[in-house]
Amino acid sequence: MKVVILAGGLGTRLAEETELKPKPMVEIGGQPILWHIMMHYAHYNFKNFILALGYKGTVIKKYMVDYSALNSDLTVNMGTGQTTMHDGYRPDWVVDLVDTGLGTMTGGRVKRLAKHLNETFMLTYGDGVSNIDLCELLRFHRSHGKLATLTAVRPVARFGQLMLDGDVVADFTEKPQTMEGWINGGFFVLEPEVLDYIDGDMTFWERDPLERLADDGQLMAYRHNQFWQCMDTLRDKLTLEKLWDSGDPPWKVWE
Repeated sequence: MKVVILAGGLGTRLAEETELKPKPMVEIGGQPILWHIMMHYAHYNFKNFILALGYKGTVIKKYMVDYSALNSDLTVNMGTGQTTMHDGYRPDWVVDLVDTGLGTMTGGRVKRLAKHLNETFMLTYGDGVSNIDLCELLRFHRSHGKLATLTAVRPVARFGQLMLDGDVVADFTEKPQTMEGWINGGFFVLEPEVLDYIDGDMTFWERDPLERLADDGQLMAYRHNQFWQCMDTLRDKLTLEKLWDSGDPPWKVWE
């Protein structure tokens, strides 16, 4: 099954990091967040990726080529300049790196991949991590027979939560998952027919296509009550770094 990762946006709200590299290449624990996302999918045996590139896409291309080479045993013939790759640790992934345009919006990027998407596929953003069980997500999608499934999540609150009993603080929780209110957390499972809901390059996936799918009764939500975190800002990046440094990051489902 193909896994599409949207990896072409400008990442303007993380300008401290994205001036020289695309947002999916911003590192958490010494590896790009893109690597964390791909490791998550690979853990559930989804290893056929399509990266929808745009802004500074060559940085991602170079990373993928170097990652494959640097995790293999090599023989370098200094006389001819030829390099031979031998067995070594390399993820058994297939990665299509597709330039989907610099100014293309999220829906347009998916539409540009149409020739690759002739069966059920997964879609996610290149800036968010979760511990969602992707096999359960797929089972849920197949159970309802609709065209689209999104993952509904409860975001982490920006501030701590107080439970008051009069003037007494009955409970204090530092930045909990919010207790109510669901949002689109990405991690979609989709049928190829959803491409018909996307008009062109300037279409935002999150607007007209999802709204029309909902109006047609073709959009279902898989509720995920556990960890989810996007990386929109430097604050978010530092939060993820702190979790990684703890030694037990909640999205690290792989060994």
